[in-house]
Amino acid sequence: MTDTKTRIEVRPFESLGAANHGWLDAHHHFSFADYYDPACMNWGAIRVWNDDIIQPQSGFPPHPHADMEIVTYVRTGAITHKDSLGNEGRTEAGDVQVMSAGSGIRHAEYNLENEATTLFQIWIMPNRTGGSPSWGAKPFPKDSRTGAWQVLASGMEGDSDALPIRTNARVVGATIKAGESLSYEVGAGRSAYLVPATGAIEIDGHHANARDGVAIKEGHITVKAIEDAEIVLVDSE
Repeated sequence: MTDTKTRIEVRPFESLGAANHGWLDAHHHFSFADYYDPACMNWGAIRVWNDDIIQPQSGFPPHPHADMEIVTYVRTGAITHKDSLGNEGRTEAGDVQVMSAGSGIRHAEYNLENEATTLFQIWIMPNRTGGSPSWGAKPFPKDSRTGAWQVLASGMEGDSDALPIRTNARVVGATIKAGESLSYEVGAGRSAYLVPATGAIEIDGHHANARDGVAIKEGHITVKAIEDAEIVLVDSE
């Protein structure tokens, strides 16, 4: 049996890379922009997991991406998307948008609300480079994932209700009531990264607070909510 002391690593929020630009307060689970840590370049196919607070009436002006699957999970507020393909959309708290950058796309993401928007932006490396870029969004009511994992975005066979991504990975979410537990199986040769958006949890005896990162190697895990918790997990090769 694999020792959970070496299979599960908690990365406290306070230890993450950070940059406060005024309009944007960003925390980086992995090396990004001016934050560089050779020990935290990626986890499996996950290249970026940014925890962003975007102030009202501000945001990211148009900029390019290529060859990356970019998943945005909105925690509070809303984000408004525009891109070079002519797509426009507003994604609200609890909902998800996905951009497959493919051969290249320019996009802008703005908080046009009168309150701060908080979100996770997750970049996952694709199975293949190139291809036509695309964008999509979908509502995922939180009550539909109370006490159960819901697949939000996936490139895995059988996940037809999820937003599609071009990688052998799965993004799942759950809400867990205090005192209740959920199990998850990380398959052989795979890894997972889990972040509580809210609430404190324990994973096989390892404590994690809201916005901490938990890096998990293959095997079975049990997530117990110490407080009511909202969870996002990415399972990848």
